[in-house]
Amino acid sequence: MTSEKTDDLLHMGTHRGRLVLATTILGSGIALLDGTVVNVALPTIGRELDADLAGLQWVVNAYALSLAALILLGGSLGDRFGRRRVYAVGVAAFGAASIACALAPTVELLILARGIQGIGAALLVPGSLAILQASFRREDRMAAIGSWTGLLGVASASGPIVGGYLVDLDWRWAFWLNVPLCALVVFFTWRFVPESRNEHASHQFDVRGVVLAVVGLAGITYALTVAPENPGAVSLGAGVVGVLALVVFALAERGSTHPLVPPRLFADRVFTAINIVTLLVYAGLSSALLFVVLFLQVVAGWSALAAGAATLPLSVAMLLLASRFGALATAHGPRRYMVGGTLVAATGFVLLGFAPRDPSFVLHVLPGMTLVGLGLSMTVAPLTGTVLAAAPDELAGTASGVNNAVSRTAGLIAVAALPPLVGLGGAAYADPALLAPAYRAAMLVSAGLVALGAVVTAVGLAKREAPCAAQPHLDLTAR
Repeated sequence: MTSEKTDDLLHMGTHRGRLVLATTILGSGIALLDGTVVNVALPTIGRELDADLAGLQWVVNAYALSLAALILLGGSLGDRFGRRRVYAVGVAAFGAASIACALAPTVELLILARGIQGIGAALLVPGSLAILQASFRREDRMAAIGSWTGLLGVASASGPIVGGYLVDLDWRWAFWLNVPLCALVVFFTWRFVPESRNEHASHQFDVRGVVLAVVGLAGITYALTVAPENPGAVSLGAGVVGVLALVVFALAERGSTHPLVPPRLFADRVFTAINIVTLLVYAGLSSALLFVVLFLQVVAGWSALAAGAATLPLSVAMLLLASRFGALATAHGPRRYMVGGTLVAATGFVLLGFAPRDPSFVLHVLPGMTLVGLGLSMTVAPLTGTVLAAAPDELAGTASGVNNAVSRTAGLIAVAALPPLVGLGGAAYADPALLAPAYRAAMLVSAGLVALGAVVTAVGLAKREAPCAAQPHLDLTAR
């Protein structure tokens, strides 16, 4: 249960509702933008801090590793101790770590500070969605999540542009920029965001579950991040330990009286199905976008900026349409939009896959990328809203943490596994003759993964006859 009464829940069109939505978007946007900006700054960081390639990789990986390892814990902490409180702590930690990044005199200290940034992000990322779920009326939640999704797409698309501008000034400004923004988010959070928590949470803490979850997610993340460049016993061992830890975690949670992730979440068919869809969609999306950018640079000879800008139609479509489809999913049920959206996105990937080696943006990239953007606009907000609605309100943070962990793991698995599956290994990605056929195969595999998400959605979500808002708990299927 949340601490708010039903009459106190927010409306999308009210002044406070807009402020709460803006607060969650800005906090999540800082974490998302920082990652893309740092990627642009890596060459300059390497020169100024005299860092080798391995050091630069860990500037990125330290953040990804701590975020992935702790995101499940972050969502659970919000349910237990208050979503507003944990979100504010996460934003503050992210801002403090940004100061440490900006002041870092060596690459080793920068890596340490980036790891702390990831800890802050693990608290704020699931918290932002849990706040929306707990703070808004049921009939406004998917529209709020749609707005959150669309505007975060702008942050993602603007990352290379903002990063390029800041790096021209000084790479440290990529981190200094976070500090006033984080301070503003913390102020808005305490001033406008209502507090909510699971009032029935146990006073005991599932220490065993926390340790197993962190070891499991960290092991798998480390293996998938390191193995493509440094395969060997260490990365393989980390992956095995990670998988075993998660298996033991699942078994231990069944017998725990105060589990970190209550097993009843996965007893819900909709919750389980939507997380499988999340795995498939984000695996397809992550691998496809990676190969599109590589193809346009290596095979077509486009600049990095032009290749990155080619994905802008996707972000524009999500900005304009995600909130609208979230509202439509509330009124008519999410099933039709998620099935249609995944199929539209898969069609877009197929079109992109058949681009010639000297593509025209207007003829060969724009149509496919627009279809991908339209499909994701139809899919992402209903998907996110449905997975949160399938969980009890008191477990909104935990549900968000689970779904975020699934999406991030999906991306890591796809990026690590797909290149060798389509015949790319080592430096082969830099050879246009080898990359071109591998690109087409990868885009078709990505399309297949996303289309399979349509099948799982159709099977896992029963048809609805009444709008979501009329249901006492967004009952998407027979329990």
